Amino acid sequence: MTTAEVVRLDLSGRTALVTGAGSGIGRACAVRLAAAGARVLAVDVDEAAARQVAAAVGGRAIAADLSDPDAVDGLDADVDVLVNNAGLQFVAPLPEFPPERFRHLQAVMLEAPFRLVRRVLPHMYARGWGRVVNISSVHGLIASPYKAAYVAAKHGLEGLSKVVALEGAGRGVTSNCIDPAFVRTPLVDRQIADQAALHGIPESEVVETVMLERAAIKRLVEPEEVAELAAYLCTPVAALITGASIPLDGGWTAH
Repeated sequence: MTTAEVVRLDLSGRTALVTGAGSGIGRACAVRLAAAGARVLAVDVDEAAARQVAAAVGGRAIAADLSDPDAVDGLDADVDVLVNNAGLQFVAPLPEFPPERFRHLQAVMLEAPFRLVRRVLPHMYARGWGRVVNISSVHGLIASPYKAAYVAAKHGLEGLSKVVALEGAGRGVTSNCIDPAFVRTPLVDRQIADQAALHGIPESEVVETVMLERAAIKRLVEPEEVAELAAYLCTPVAALITGASIPLDGGWTAH
């Protein structure tokens, strides 16, 4: 399915930095924000993917490994919209979870957003306007087995987002989390094989019996649906939405 642009949004003169922009949700957000007139900085560890997206939206590609603090601290800080989207997954029972993988996921999905936020806020404060959109997850609200690092990082991102919201209140800056269930992205595609091995079932059964077991609506979220919600959070009528965690989960968290 495709998702039409339904939110009227003008970001002319604004700059948006999107991490993990090379594919999936990040790419969809880059495309959507560019369509609204923003100059997009497409950040991805995959330089070729970043360049492809930047070329498609008339933006600038930036290759950066967000697990490297120096790389994060070197990114452009003069941005008006920050989309913290970059993420990765590692699935294993806790006794077998490699500590180095745990640290790596925290670096990319929690420390990097912290470092980016502290760099971009002065610019947003100076302009009296800014939007921080954190692509969290349903796993930022509830836990699942075998995903210790991912769940911990997303829960931390939820807390960070709320602190940004409180500090930015009165300065024209909002900060929110979008909490999708499983989205049709390369990250989810890679999880299917991992989940099949863990549960001892064919890959063809993973989406319905594992990934969508708790969801009331039995389909994956489309990246464009997440991007459209991100766009809405940048509109004037969303100025009072801050410190929120917005599920986009087909009823997963309604249980």
